[in-house]
Amino acid sequence: MGTELKSDYTDYAGVEKEKSDFWEKVNHDGTIEKLKNIASNNYLFVVNEAYNNKMMYYVGVMTKETLPEATRMIEFPEGEYIVVEGEAGDDKELSDTLTGKTFGEVLMKVTEVAYVGGPNAAVVMEERDGGVYGEMWVPVVRK
Repeated sequence: MGTELKSDYTDYAGVEKEKSDFWEKVNHDGTIEKLKNIASNNYLFVVNEAYNNKMMYYVGVMTKETLPEATRMIEFPEGEYIVVEGEAGDDKELSDTLTGKTFGEVLMKVTEVAYVGGPNAAVVMEERDGGVYGEMWVPVVRK
């Protein structure tokens, strides 16, 4: 399930507000529970993707089932990924923390690979000590 982010990608505050509003909506309208009910595992994906020249933001699960209200099925490319681990108090905080760490630190330091687009996702994998644990998955190519 997703939404188009209308703020300019350089408008961090605008993008963050849109993401927060979407997150609040899907947590209160039953979307997250519907997705979890059809999931083939306990992973919850928070996905950023440029799609059809639009900046999109999704929440999703791995599943073979479909929901009529689903925005679309996202296919992650085969190949290498940068994977960054983290923990946070809740799903949204984990996504924000991993996104910031990955794009603000990790990708700036690696020299042998580059992110050239495609969906990237914060993957909430398990509850741990009153918070959540997960990973950021970013597809990369060799330079």
